[in-house]
Amino acid sequence: MAGPDPQTAAQIKLLSTPPPPGAPYALPLPGTEREGRSPIYRHWRFQDKPLLATYAPELRTFHDLFQDAVKRYPNNKCLGTRPWNPLTKAWEDHYVWQTYAEVALRGKNFGSGIYELHRRIGVPPGNHGVGIWSQNRAEWQLADIGFSSQSLFSVSLYESLGPDASEYIIRHAELSCIVTSLPHVPTLLSIAARIPALKLIICMDPLDAGEQQGYSKLALLNGIAAQHGVQIWSVEDVEALGAKAVHPTRPPRPEDILTVNYTSGTTGDPKGVVLTHANCVAALASARSSGSYTDKDITISYLPLAHIYGRMIDQCTVVSGGAVGYFHGNILELVDDLKLLRPTGFISVPRLFNRFNLGIRAQTVNAEGVKGALSRKVIETKKASMRLPPGKATNKHFLYDRIWTPKVRAAMGLDRCRAMVSGSAQLDPHVHEFLRAALGNFFSQGYGLTESYSAGSFQVDGDYSTGNIGGPMPGVEICLESQPELEYLVTDTPRPRGELLLRGPFIFQGYLKNEEETQKALESDGWFHTGDIVEIDELGRIRIIDRKKNVLKLSQGEYISPERLENVFMGSSNLIATAFVHGEPTESTLVGVFGVDPATFGPFASKVLKKTVAPEDIEAIKVAARDPRVVKAFLKHLDGIAKKHKFNGYERVRNCILDFEPFTIENELLTPTLKLKRPQTARKFKDDIHRLYAEINAETENVKSKL
Repeated sequence: MAGPDPQTAAQIKLLSTPPPPGAPYALPLPGTEREGRSPIYRHWRFQDKPLLATYAPELRTFHDLFQDAVKRYPNNKCLGTRPWNPLTKAWEDHYVWQTYAEVALRGKNFGSGIYELHRRIGVPPGNHGVGIWSQNRAEWQLADIGFSSQSLFSVSLYESLGPDASEYIIRHAELSCIVTSLPHVPTLLSIAARIPALKLIICMDPLDAGEQQGYSKLALLNGIAAQHGVQIWSVEDVEALGAKAVHPTRPPRPEDILTVNYTSGTTGDPKGVVLTHANCVAALASARSSGSYTDKDITISYLPLAHIYGRMIDQCTVVSGGAVGYFHGNILELVDDLKLLRPTGFISVPRLFNRFNLGIRAQTVNAEGVKGALSRKVIETKKASMRLPPGKATNKHFLYDRIWTPKVRAAMGLDRCRAMVSGSAQLDPHVHEFLRAALGNFFSQGYGLTESYSAGSFQVDGDYSTGNIGGPMPGVEICLESQPELEYLVTDTPRPRGELLLRGPFIFQGYLKNEEETQKALESDGWFHTGDIVEIDELGRIRIIDRKKNVLKLSQGEYISPERLENVFMGSSNLIATAFVHGEPTESTLVGVFGVDPATFGPFASKVLKKTVAPEDIEAIKVAARDPRVVKAFLKHLDGIAKKHKFNGYERVRNCILDFEPFTIENELLTPTLKLKRPQTARKFKDDIHRLYAEINAETENVKSKL
């Protein structure tokens, strides 16, 4: 068997074809309105038939999908790794690949070995969890494939988790086995005494290099582990054990759990989101309906696999017969990996696309002389073309895409990249439009949550609008629920507004051992409350306008969406690395805390202070950031952005704190997926926020006294 299944290929081609120019992307179902609820909307091809749950009735689990890909593409590249050279102490400039047949055999043996080890420690067969704790790497996917072959499920731990959070998840999920990278083994051993259920640690890195007896890492670590009743094995040894034990595969059922993904915990303890094989298959079917995944494609894996967004991207690729190359671990050197892999698709988050935007601008439209003039002409021409009526709009140009665009794409390793997606948070419309023009490829903004297996909606090829997340995917239906206290109603004109609700085959089953939170999020008839406030336009496209829990109300009664303002600031300024906009209910204005980028902030501060502030001198950057003259100039800079984006007066940031890296994973103000923990940030900067408001109020009183 070779090549894609013709029926699946035909369905994907059909679903990836957009509606006729000007036709809706989503349609309301007649008669589905109810008090406080909008009509139910569906993908335009699924208004009157069952939602998409799979492309082939016989392929109902991730295990089924992967095995089907192995049969069709046994010799295709599957998982790729950039090797480390211990002699040069550097990463090699090539990737080493494993084929689908090789990965399938290793996965089968690994699953058999895990089953044997569980049998030895007295864990009965069944659909129970095994932890995975490491950065993205081929062994992560190998372990996941092995678990599925034995109807086990993975419980992912974020790479950056500390001992307390790790201990919580291991206890909560009742894990007896963790597959991990070597740096986490000491952490696991340090908490092992408090987790008596933990019996097995499987290390992804080699533990025996042929040292004399008793001198290997394996021997030394097992000596410590034995004191806690824990065994340490290497992945290779587990595979060898599995090959020798030859336990048959135990394929999962669609209703079996595939993974428990813990939310990153912006408030309180993380919640374990229970996702089944059926959820996975439905989500992958919807994601693949974009037409962005084929057996000829190459993707890069760097978004955390502990988060379902990164996980789904890898899975979409491997069930399609494509190749997944893993980054070498340093996100600051991601472009090096991109230039080696030259991926055909690139999925990322706004924070990185903001960086791309600023970097490309610096080298093109902001350049001096002929280069800058030509670049500005290219971008403006393409922007004008994208604003043409539906059916005529395009980001392609017969000349500029030969002499200009290829150079921009090649500089980033994206010369073969035909499709890009931004997700996880809102992308600034100006950044979206500029990158579409500069890169000349299909660049969609999508939407999904952990609870929806990262699926939900996406923009279709040929739609060059910005500021929206497209229409619902084929595997989900949506509706809006009025939020009177926030003044968002489904009866609003010209467009209905309210909280976005999702229902369909990829929506999660509940939170692990947390019935209270499950009942808050899931209605008995399957509707999931996302917490996002949206509006639906005339074409059935969704636009996020607020977050139910993150909306601020100022003293004059105005509601503010701080995340929207933060995204605009970060997407419009090369000075800003991170942003937190805050408003107190007793105040009428906004304040902020901004993390600055030393490379650009140094020259900015030097100009204000009329002395050199070297970007590499972090202490000098911090001192300059506290100087009132610099803060005043920075606030003026923010006002310029606010004016350009037509912010209301009450949306201006009137005072702020500047610092180098005020929010980090280490100080627990960022989640492992780099989302800001708003309540914790507000508490940490409580005294500073009060000071900022005191300064604003004192200045206001001073002005009044002079009138």
